[in-house]
Amino acid sequence: MSLSIYDITVPALLRGFDVLDYYMDRAAEAAEAGGYDPVILVNARLYPDMIALAGQIQRASDTAKASIGRLTGLEVPSFADTETSLPELKGRIAKTAEFIRGVPKAAFADSEGREIEIKFRAGAVTYTGISYALEFMLPNFYFHVTTAHDILRHNGVKVGKANYLGRFA
Repeated sequence: MSLSIYDITVPALLRGFDVLDYYMDRAAEAAEAGGYDPVILVNARLYPDMIALAGQIQRASDTAKASIGRLTGLEVPSFADTETSLPELKGRIAKTAEFIRGVPKAAFADSEGREIEIKFRAGAVTYTGISYALEFMLPNFYFHVTTAHDILRHNGVKVGKANYLGRFA
């Protein structure tokens, strides 16, 4: 059995957004139980030069949307980075997952060999669709999901490895 690029990207992205959605619920519960403003979590960061929780959710969303667009050639929705609350972050997660769910598998036809150029500060890198998905897209997406996990955990929200791994088939 061979895996298509759809098979290695869409389910992984959706699983990641399920985890982030769950995390927003746990964050709200932790703030309520602790008697503090949940905005503290929205603005929390691991280190001063890192982006806050809101930014981690926004970057995960942007990575997923842009990647789907690069792999399929489809137009992607644009979301302003204006979320300042846990419910707004949950909304962004839901909108991103809805977009991804709406992309038909057929849109990924021949995407494995599609040439994708990404411009970095150090210069441009050209990938094939498959190398882009495996070497850039998924690692970048999971960096932001993991960092969101770490921010919440660092701030006392009860999330752990089993929550990060998400639902099991």
